[in-house]
Amino acid sequence: MNKPPAHGLTPGASPAILRLAIQKSGRLFEATKAMLNECDVEFDTGKSTLRSRASGLPLEVFFLRDDDIPAYIAEGVADAGVVGLNALEESGAQIAIADRLGFGRCRLCLAVPREIAYQGLSFFAGKRITTSHPHILTRYLRDQKIDAHVHAVSGSVEIAPSIGLADAICDLVSTGGTLAGNGLKEVETILASEAVLVVRPDLGSEARAIVDQLL
Repeated sequence: MNKPPAHGLTPGASPAILRLAIQKSGRLFEATKAMLNECDVEFDTGKSTLRSRASGLPLEVFFLRDDDIPAYIAEGVADAGVVGLNALEESGAQIAIADRLGFGRCRLCLAVPREIAYQGLSFFAGKRITTSHPHILTRYLRDQKIDAHVHAVSGSVEIAPSIGLADAICDLVSTGGTLAGNGLKEVETILASEAVLVVRPDLGSEARAIVDQLL
């Protein structure tokens, strides 16, 4: 009896290539690479590499900014990707979560200066909140019926209160050390995040078979 192909595709057919987007650098890259290596997927990760044909499974790996991955998949440039749930939620992209991967765990939190005697969400009414996740924060405040001023920045969120830019911040927190180092304390959790595997909703059957094999 012939052994079925490892990639799950029809014998004699040309195997499809799954275009997989992962973070080029940052907190998810090393864990994503380790996960793929555990699946016997190997690929080049040189500093100037933007795409790499993998061995072990029929994959082509794209190296992108975390925030760009959902849009690349939604627009059909990539078929699947590993991205932080926070980046997916912030993007609003209509793509499906195939699996929660259990690494890259962090939380999107509201934080205020340490000396504030925080009494509850009503504190934020009329306040200026700096964040790199304005869409998630705006939705959250709307759901909580809190009217606040959301100021979007791309980085260095924690410094905003100390330089008079904001009364509070909304940012990703892992250990809380960065907040403490900037005289802040977390007071509300908006989103519990982790790495997720996402796929295009119109993924073809051959590409879906590769995703299933990866899972």
